[in-house]
Parts: sequence; C-alpha cells; structure tokens
Amino acid sequence: MFQQLRNIDTAFKHIKLFSFLLIASTAIVCCYTVFKSYQLIGETQERIYILSNGKALEAWSAERKDNIPVEAKDHVRMFHYHFFTLDPDDKVIQANTTKALYLADASAKRQYDNLKENRYYSNIISGNISQQIAFDSIRVSVDQYPFHFKCYAKQKLIRTTSIVTRKLVTEGFLRNVSRSDNNPHGFLIEKWSTLENYDLKTENR
Repeated sequence: MFQQLRNIDTAFKHIKLFSFLLIASTAIVCCYTVFKSYQLIGETQERIYILSNGKALEAWSAERKDNIPVEAKDHVRMFHYHFFTLDPDDKVIQANTTKALYLADASAKRQYDNLKENRYYSNIISGNISQQIAFDSIRVSVDQYPFHFKCYAKQKLIRTTSIVTRKLVTEGFLRNVSRSDNNPHGFLIEKWSTLENYDLKTENR
C-alpha cells in the first residue's frame, strides 16, 4: 500500500513538473509571438508608399534629424530653381516666382521687387528670353542653427541670337517652419543675398 502511495506521489510530482514546463513554454511562445507582432507593426508603420505618375513607390520613414542635410539642400535647390527658371510668359514667371517666395522670407521678396521695378521680367517677355539654372553645388552647414548655406550655380539666358552663361553664387540661412503643400521640407530661407552674378561666356546661335 505504501509503495502504491509512493508511486502516486511520484506520478503527481511528474505531472506537476510537466504542467509547469508546459505552462512556461506556452508563456515563452506567447511572449515571443507578441514581441514579433509589435516588431512587425513597427516596421510596417515605417514603410510608406508614394504615388508618382500612377505608380506606388515604396519608401521608408526616418527621423527628421537624419535627413536635415538632404532636405535642406533640396529646399535651397527648389527655391533657386523656381526663382531663376523663367520663360517669356507672364503666367509662367508669376507661377514660378510665387512658388519660390513661399520658400523664403522678405529678403527674397525684396530681390523680386527690385527685378520687377527694373523691368527685368518685362524684358524677359519682350525679348523672348528663356532663363535656366544648372547647379554646381549646394553647401549647407548644420553645425549651427539657423543653418547657413551657399549655392553655386550657372544661369543660361537663351536669346534668339545668343546664349549667355552667367556665374551665380548666393547665400542665406535656413530656419525650421511647419511643413505644408507649398513648403514640403519645412524650412524658410532668411537673409538671402547674391554674392556673385556675372557673365562667363556668350555663344552665338
């Protein structure tokens, strides 16, 4: 009888140990599953899709601080592209300069007003001149805020009889503002000034 009780006690201990191991392994599997689920959700939230020309392009989100140099350079590039890309059409000039002025403060508006007062845009239209810009380099210093930048580029003034290439160097500062449809990078150009702007060469057409 005592042997039978001992067997029952041993069997109970074995069942108890087995149950404990089963519960522990189940808990580990559940924790691992929850962890992987949260990890997968996090990776999914970082993945975004951009619709371009009817195609969905996959991209990954990142912290703003990781992208400051890239976004700052593109902001400077966009501003200069819109400000200096002109065609002999007042609607094109107005559309481009409006886009540019959303990206900068009153310093850019002053330069625009000076050009307009000096009949620069009127001369573009009356002379059937197209103006284009090609960028050599854009340097942005992110060590100190607001961020200082210098833009090195070349302008091309395409006339009926000639093409004039000009050297253009500008500088300014970038400060953070809210992002919007008109300002997707969330920067504003301040204290913008032209350091160099002179003819390099003239080619006959």
